[in-house]
Amino acid sequence: MADPPLPVTSTPPRAALVSVRPGAIILARHGEPALSRKCLLSSDQYRDWWAKYEVGGLRAGQTPPPELLATAEGAGAIYASTRPRAQETAAAIAAGREVMSDALFIEAPLPPPHFPSWFKLPPKYWGAVARFWWHAFNHHEGQETRREAEVRSEKAAQALIARAETGQDVLVLAHGYFNHMVGRRLRADGWKLVHNQGFKYWSQRRYERAD
Repeated sequence: MADPPLPVTSTPPRAALVSVRPGAIILARHGEPALSRKCLLSSDQYRDWWAKYEVGGLRAGQTPPPELLATAEGAGAIYASTRPRAQETAAAIAAGREVMSDALFIEAPLPPPHFPSWFKLPPKYWGAVARFWWHAFNHHEGQETRREAEVRSEKAAQALIARAETGQDVLVLAHGYFNHMVGRRLRADGWKLVHNQGFKYWSQRRYERAD
């Protein structure tokens, strides 16, 4: 009598046995805008100044730092906010590569509180005052609220994580405060800040999945 056939066992493909290490997520700030900050403004004047800032591009004659150029060259995916200053930053460093533009990464709004017209500050300080009022007192003047921005930052973080989990480094060219919000969500989801250039123009902050 013939021996019974051996049971057939399926062997999973080799690729299924190898886990892909997530790529890094790099949040970079745009270059220096053309609109001058060397002025004193009332709160109403700052509101007009910020509106111009939002639709303006970069100051001419800037050279992207070599480290950011190297990051762009090594990235498997590059995203940019739809604001002109972020778009021009992307054009300066992407060397003709595809850049995915997404309004998901635009800056959180900065409506200033209403102060008397005689009270004037430079735009840099009005930005800090407006951010504090928006963050602490939910002062939004019908624009995006803090809670809405937090939801958007979580959505942005999850989109970036999904792309990075394919093994690609992901570069985002966007804005100082919203990058900060996305970074907080990344850390909450188990990502570690491993390289930090702060929030100056052309700076980058690199996050990697914690082991």
